[in-house]
Amino acid sequence: MAVIAPFKGLTYNFYQRNDLSPLMAPPYDVISPEEQEAYYHSDPHNVIRLILGKKKTGDSDWDNRYTRAADYFQRWQSDGTLIRAKEPCLYLTALTYDPGNGDPIRVRWGLIALVRIEEADSNVVLPHERTFSAHKDDRLKLFRACNAQFSQIFGLYEDSENRALNACRETADSTPHMNFEFKDGTRHQLWILKDPRLFKTVSTVMQDKTIFIADGHHRYETSRNYRNIMRARYGRRPANRAYEFVMMYLSNLSDEGLTILPSHRLVTRVEGFQVNRFLKSVSQSFHIKTFHAECRDLARECKEMKQRLKDAGEEDTAIAFRLHGSDQWYLFSLKPGMREQLGQDLHPSLRELDVLVLSRLILQKSLGFTKEDLDDEEIFHYESSIRKAVSQVESGEYQLAFLLNPTRMAHVKEVAGNSLVMPRKSTYFYPKVLSGLVFNKIDPHEYIQVP
Repeated sequence: MAVIAPFKGLTYNFYQRNDLSPLMAPPYDVISPEEQEAYYHSDPHNVIRLILGKKKTGDSDWDNRYTRAADYFQRWQSDGTLIRAKEPCLYLTALTYDPGNGDPIRVRWGLIALVRIEEADSNVVLPHERTFSAHKDDRLKLFRACNAQFSQIFGLYEDSENRALNACRETADSTPHMNFEFKDGTRHQLWILKDPRLFKTVSTVMQDKTIFIADGHHRYETSRNYRNIMRARYGRRPANRAYEFVMMYLSNLSDEGLTILPSHRLVTRVEGFQVNRFLKSVSQSFHIKTFHAECRDLARECKEMKQRLKDAGEEDTAIAFRLHGSDQWYLFSLKPGMREQLGQDLHPSLRELDVLVLSRLILQKSLGFTKEDLDDEEIFHYESSIRKAVSQVESGEYQLAFLLNPTRMAHVKEVAGNSLVMPRKSTYFYPKVLSGLVFNKIDPHEYIQVP
């Protein structure tokens, strides 16, 4: 069963600062080098110094971005930049954002709490995407240097009656403890909840739930690796030691504010690429429609293609294609029976994924990429905005763009429920959970009060 607990979180000192926006940042793995620099300059206490510190010439075992993060973390606690709750708390959040496309403004509610770390085969906390050792090694170094969790893992659970979050909202005061607008236009509100009766209610509601990891797979596996290191040093008992838990942001799968964006594929370069030969190969598995870009209004073009892609995707897998130097749009629609060509090694739930149709039938079969190539960040880039993706192809930064519909939530649940994993970047849950809202300090001698 899922074990949920309140904790003594650290927050930026909202008593001293009204505008907390300059202190926040997205998760480390979506921050570009240019954005990293911008966050460094936004404020000397921006969370970027903790989650993604700069590398310096001459870094050593005793002076590197992990040890510097630990130094910042300790210094900010000492000077009052960060304050720690005196008693265990739950943290309720409301994230207000514009989903675009003329849709109404949405609000996604979430709960920040500790969740007991589970074994990989527990069927309590389920991943749905592959992870990579280099990312986990990086996060483990940060864990060990700082003994803290700086970013929440984004978890989803099913609660048709919304009992857990409704109980939190009923307990919260009318005025949030934090209320600010981030630079991307999203509004963030946070309430600190201290009622032990609420803790028991939430714990009871959540105990029979399965939690799906929406974002933060590397951080979750790293938290388990860190826990195992701590167990070897301090022991496995009692079971409520601080290192047995990880900080999560939990949201209801039924929440109307939940949005999944597509993860379009951009290809840096295909040597010897010939469009006619490529289209002939693709036509073996897909029906192909061609659209000429009659106007140079890129925003309008992208909006129209996005709608065509969505409409075609109602029938079966649809993929749009754009090539640098061409004013043609191509729409590929999977032919009946072609899903069988994906290979017998795939579970039926994986066969339904558009991203695997793209990988197997186009990237591998028609373009000749290997499975190892598909994980090469020098070759592939991921972008959730169709307009940004096409702009980068038009500029020549990338040669090809393959545009997808968002992965359906039902597919995420089915894949995770079968203990399977999707290819990397199969989903993009939007908006990301900001880093900087709450931190979890891990003292190996501290015990978590489980309701």
